[in-house]
Amino acid sequence: MLLQAVILFLILYVLPIFVGGIFARVDGRGSLPFRWVSGQFCLWAGFQAICVPMILLPRENSFANVIGMYGVFVAAMLLFSLALFVKRCAKEWRVYLVREKDTDRDMIARLLLVAVLLLLGIQLVLAVVLAYEEGDDAFYVAISSITTESGTMYEILPYTGGTTGLDARHALAPFPIWIAMLSRVSGIHAAVLAQVVLPVVLIVMAYAIFYLIGKRLFPDSRRKQLLFMLFLELLVMFGGQSLYTAENFLLVRTSQGKAVLADIVIPFLFLLFLILFEKLQNEEQPGTKYWLLIAVTMLTGCLCSTQGSLLTCILLGVGGGCAAVCYRKWKLIFPAAACCIVPVLMAVLYLYLD
Repeated sequence: MLLQAVILFLILYVLPIFVGGIFARVDGRGSLPFRWVSGQFCLWAGFQAICVPMILLPRENSFANVIGMYGVFVAAMLLFSLALFVKRCAKEWRVYLVREKDTDRDMIARLLLVAVLLLLGIQLVLAVVLAYEEGDDAFYVAISSITTESGTMYEILPYTGGTTGLDARHALAPFPIWIAMLSRVSGIHAAVLAQVVLPVVLIVMAYAIFYLIGKRLFPDSRRKQLLFMLFLELLVMFGGQSLYTAENFLLVRTSQGKAVLADIVIPFLFLLFLILFEKLQNEEQPGTKYWLLIAVTMLTGCLCSTQGSLLTCILLGVGGGCAAVCYRKWKLIFPAAACCIVPVLMAVLYLYLD
């Protein structure tokens, strides 16, 4: 059990941080939460690019081939990140550790931090120990379990165990297959992984994104940042007035792809828009890595849900259009449009297969 926990910790925490070094300079600060989230998005996008063709062109041992190819992709990303780090160090000759201004003497900020961590801890504990009856888990968790046991992807109907044809809606958004991959690599059952382990990781990731957003909105006030997080946590805890709210998705349907789209992918897009506006305000260019991260985020949206291809394109069109009009940077339209190519192709493919 200890070995399984160590493997998952390396895959879900350590690995994304190292891969996220590719995008360390995108936010201008190189913060650890940003590296972790951006690295995980890169790994998710790579899994989407590998898994979907293997599902559409089924072969013998296709799931095992996905795991093997994904391992090669992860190794390539690690080497690329290492090469960028060596190049950066060789260019700058020195690596400076930047520490933020000490705010521990602010008693109010300290109390707010304790309250934020306490509410986060309560949510994590409740997400793990409480069993909630969610009908969609009968499909998504079953798909992950069947994939792990049989080695096939979307070829067995989870309700009856019989064979089935291609399901375009789910085949183009193979988030349950990613969970099955984690289960096969770590040795933890897919149901335990989806219902116990992943909620802890994904809820923390969601709040890490909102923490980064809060730092952008209130850059000069630690108290306002913590109040923002505290108010957000209260909204999440008491946001279950419907089965379809983003708050309910975060706490109850955490391991489902559409929950990741609503609570992680879309907020991260808003964070990237804030970074874009900040750069344009300072008369800086976003850079190639920024648009690469946007493209990675768009592809991750496709991994989570077929709706992701539509929603991410709409958001990028609105955000990129506002930036182009407000700052008169009309050239931004071209890289933004290029980032929409893959989601649009996924949407067209869905219409063709459905």
